Amino acid sequence: MKNAISLFCSSGIGDLGLQANGVRTIIANELLPERARLFQANYPDCKMFSGDIWELKEDIINFYRANYSESPFLILATPPCQGMSSNGMGKMLNDYRKGLRPKFDERNRLILPTLDIVAALQPQWVIFENVPNMQNTLIYNEDGNLVNIIDYIFSRLGDNYVGKAEVVDVADYGVPQNRKRLITILSRTKKGKEYFSAHHSFIPAPTHGREATLFLQPWVTVRDAIASVPPIDGRKGRNSLPDFNPLHKVPPLDDKKYTWVLNTPEGETAFNNQCVNPNCGYQGNQRHGAKKISGINQACNDTPLYCEKCGALLPRPYVEDKDGTLRLMKGFVSAYKRMRWDEPASTLTQNFQFACSDNKLHPSQHRVLSIYEALILQSITNYPYSFVVDGKMVRDGLIRDTIGESVPPLMIDKVVQKILSIS
Repeated sequence: MKNAISLFCSSGIGDLGLQANGVRTIIANELLPERARLFQANYPDCKMFSGDIWELKEDIINFYRANYSESPFLILATPPCQGMSSNGMGKMLNDYRKGLRPKFDERNRLILPTLDIVAALQPQWVIFENVPNMQNTLIYNEDGNLVNIIDYIFSRLGDNYVGKAEVVDVADYGVPQNRKRLITILSRTKKGKEYFSAHHSFIPAPTHGREATLFLQPWVTVRDAIASVPPIDGRKGRNSLPDFNPLHKVPPLDDKKYTWVLNTPEGETAFNNQCVNPNCGYQGNQRHGAKKISGINQACNDTPLYCEKCGALLPRPYVEDKDGTLRLMKGFVSAYKRMRWDEPASTLTQNFQFACSDNKLHPSQHRVLSIYEALILQSITNYPYSFVVDGKMVRDGLIRDTIGESVPPLMIDKVVQKILSIS
C-alpha cells in the first residue's frame, strides 16, 4: 500500500481518487473542524491535523518522521482558491518595482508552509490542484519579494523535482461537467524525470471530447448523468423525494421565481423570456445582453420588463422599488438559466442551490439541481462516501459546500492512474 498526505483536504472528496488506486491517505490537514470531522468519518485510520497549517506544519512533519521510515509516495495539496486572481499581474509588478507594496489575499501564501512540508518529507510525487488563475497569482515569498506562485513552487523545490502546471477540463476525463482546473504535478523519481524528459507532460491523455473520435468517447452529458433520476418540482411540498434518496431535494421557489423558471426554455435564461399574455404572445422582445459589448456576462441596461407589443409584465426576473415600481433585476445573462441536456453541466459551485446561480436550473424541470444530482455531476457517487457523522446526516449546507469546493474525484483518479503507470 502506497501512502499519501492530503493538505487542505476539506471533506476528503479528492482523496477518493487516491483510495480508488490503492493509495492510502495516512495524514491529512483541514482548517475547518466540521469538514475535518466529515473527513475523519470516511477515513477513520487517517491521522487528522485540524487547524491552521502554519501552526501545524512542524507537527505534521514530526508525526510522519516518527511513524514512517520511508518518504511518502504522494502529497496532494488543494489550497483554497478564493484568493487566486488573474487581475492585473503586470500592473502589480510595475507597482512593486516602483516601491509600492500591493495588497494580496494572504490565503495565497498558504503555499509556503505547504512547500515546507514537501521539502522536509520529500514525497516521490506532488499534486497541486487549483483554479486556472493560480498560474497568474502573485505572492510575497519568505524574503518579502513578489513572485509568481507557480514559479515559486518550482524554484523552492529546485532541481530535485521536475514537473509542469497544466490546465485541464474535467469533462475530458469523463466527468459530466465543464470544470477547468490547474493541475501541477512534480516528481523526484528517476522514472518520473525520464518520462517528463520524453513527454514534457504528466497529465493523462484525455479519454473524452466534445465529439467522439477513434480515440475519444463523447463528453458525458447532463442527460447521460441525471436523466434517469426521478422528477421533482420546485414548488413547496413537491421539492423532495426522500424515499428515492434523502439528498434528492431542492429549496422551494416562491410563486414569482417559479413563474420565471416555468417559462424558461432549455439552454435559455429567464432574462430572455417572452410574452405569456394569451392574447399577445409576442416573441420579439429584446433579449438580455442583445447589446452586450464583450463577454457572456455583459448586462444590458435597457432590456425591457414589459412586452414591447402589448405592455404585459414579462416573466423576467425583477425587483420592486420602494415606490412600487418594478424593474428588471440586475444580473448576468447566465443567471436563472437552464442547463442543456446534451452538454456537460457548467462548473458547480457552493451556490448551485440558488436559481440565480450561473446556469444551474434543471434542463426541463422547474427547479435547481438537487443535492443528489450535484453529487452525480461532481462524480462523487462513483465512489463509496458517506455524509453521516456519529450516526447523523450532516447539514445540507456542508454537503453543498463540500460539492462546490472539491475537485471531482474522477479527475484525481485519472491523474493517479497515470502516475502509477509511470512509477
